[in-house]
Amino acid sequence: MRRSLQAVPLVLCGLGLLHVSLVTDLYLRYVKEGMRPLLIATGAVLLLLGLASAVLDRGREDSHGGHSGHDRHGHEHSGPPRVAWLLLVPALSLLCYAPPALGAYTAARQSAKPVVHQGDFDPLPSASPLPMTLSDFTSRVREDRGQAIKGRVVRMTGFVTPGDGGEWELTRLVLNCCAADARSVKVRVHGGPVPPADTWVTVTGTWHPGGTLGTASAPVALDARTVTKVPRPTNGYQDALPPGESVAR
Repeated sequence: MRRSLQAVPLVLCGLGLLHVSLVTDLYLRYVKEGMRPLLIATGAVLLLLGLASAVLDRGREDSHGGHSGHDRHGHEHSGPPRVAWLLLVPALSLLCYAPPALGAYTAARQSAKPVVHQGDFDPLPSASPLPMTLSDFTSRVREDRGQAIKGRVVRMTGFVTPGDGGEWELTRLVLNCCAADARSVKVRVHGGPVPPADTWVTVTGTWHPGGTLGTASAPVALDARTVTKVPRPTNGYQDALPPGESVAR
């Protein structure tokens, strides 16, 4: 095997990273939006290293008459270890078939992220329906002793995680860095149609009564009025309002 072939895994890994982060937005399936510059830089470095390695090795072979790395019997003494070629699997995957984003399968197998509100609650804006994140809704339901959420029509966006008995949960996965550290935030939805798993939807409704609002006994649940299918937002790995949506006070 020619030494220049050692550069192939590096080149393909670099092209794979550049493909998902520069040519497309597939990187959003695996990392937060802010990681894009690092992915582009890493892809560029890997590509340049691979090309430089191929050029240098080819020059070395030419200077030795095409026999670099072989003894007088033609036996090869250098080359990449076979395990190195396993790098081709993720590289080709990124180029040809990118794995899907995390979704209902992951969320259904982990408990919802604990939500703790720091400090006092501000008065809720007068907007109706009131745009809220799932974390904000959870903290209002479980910790706001003023019960400001009671009777308010809210609007939240997330993806569908099927539950038991035909129920489902509106879900967001939150990343600190990448898909490996994903944590889920969930709101159980009552009423309305049950969309397919992983469908991104915007739900409007009111808090589903139960227990004592403002305490841990209150269910983090919503009585749905409308359920509307929406595209996956670019900040899908944050528990944040969709881009361009704000709370009018």
